[in-house]
Amino acid sequence: MSDLKLCLVINCGSTSVKFAIIDPADGHVYLSGLAEALGLPEAEISWRFGDDPKSKAKISGADHSQALDYLVKEILAPHPDLLSAIVACGHRIVHGGEYYSEPTLVDDTVVENIRKVIPFAPLHNPAHILGIEAARKSFPNIPHVTVFDTAFHQTMPPEAYRFAIPEEYYKEMGIRRYGAHGTSHQYLSQQTAEYLGKKPEEVNVITCHLGGGASVCAVKGGKCMDTSMGLTPLDGLVMATRTGSIDASVVFFLCERRGMTPNEVQELFNKKSGLLALSGVSSDMRPICEGYEHGDEKCTLAMDTFCYRLAKFIASYYVPLGHVDAIVFAGGIGENCWEARKITCEMLREPLGIELDEEINEKALARLGFEGGLISKPSSKVKVFMIPTNEELMIARSAFKFL
Repeated sequence: MSDLKLCLVINCGSTSVKFAIIDPADGHVYLSGLAEALGLPEAEISWRFGDDPKSKAKISGADHSQALDYLVKEILAPHPDLLSAIVACGHRIVHGGEYYSEPTLVDDTVVENIRKVIPFAPLHNPAHILGIEAARKSFPNIPHVTVFDTAFHQTMPPEAYRFAIPEEYYKEMGIRRYGAHGTSHQYLSQQTAEYLGKKPEEVNVITCHLGGGASVCAVKGGKCMDTSMGLTPLDGLVMATRTGSIDASVVFFLCERRGMTPNEVQELFNKKSGLLALSGVSSDMRPICEGYEHGDEKCTLAMDTFCYRLAKFIASYYVPLGHVDAIVFAGGIGENCWEARKITCEMLREPLGIELDEEINEKALARLGFEGGLISKPSSKVKVFMIPTNEELMIARSAFKFL
């Protein structure tokens, strides 16, 4: 292992730290794990070396710094070769505003800029700062690199990212479309080009990252032309608990008629809406799929609304792209809910000539080991792929550019 050069990838949530140690050269994962419920008595950390069985430990009350301290002293210390092979650390950051369009070496200015755009990602960016500070303390002698979810979308033209409001609000406050999931969209567009036997700059792709948070991206020649999320991750598709696109007047209506405060409306739109509100069952697509299969009226509404909004975005992205070589499904829903892929593609069959291979589509599930590939028929005018996303690998490769 002495010749190995590995990257530690850190993804901090408000009460969690997801981590992995990856070889950027071949994508091999030597360690993966998650510390969750941080700051609470039930905090715990779980990890797995390669394909070994998962291990768990209680870290009651631990914060982000203590969780990473546990990673170094308790999990990695018995494996000095692995610990010494870590030569870079990559940090996933949700929002970089207009400051960053590419991976960036961490310094105090970078941290301060991440702090400045906290209003655009109030649940994520504060946690990212905690993770950066804790990781720099635990790994002081290696480069730390930030990889921004918003960076890939900085190639959008003004007609795609500007809102039709007075210019002062854009110039003074940065109110515009930023997008999210950029690391995933970039990875998916590159992998699709590889499947097609072409270079990324030769391919036009519509990438669909569909999980608890979901977004669509129009990628032309390897560059983002448009994406569904806006100023914050609330805009666009129907999501697990988020409304997606909604008439702004609904905010005024709720404040005036129900006496709700802006914070209460924000809570409603972000945490009590989406699939959860439509289905009345769950924010998780799995029980919704079950209800859909059994004819449950509300689950059917949730499924159809999710797919309808997705199909509309896909069809609209023919405008910035001109022509489309492929449509890609990824993320927890995109990789494991064959019903959602089927319904969406059926909505697009007549206008776009998409023909899904239903037998392959039903078997193309990441949880069953499907590693990605074509799920459309040869007769389909546009190729359709399911490709499991790999943001961690993209982050690791980005971090290695600074070695």
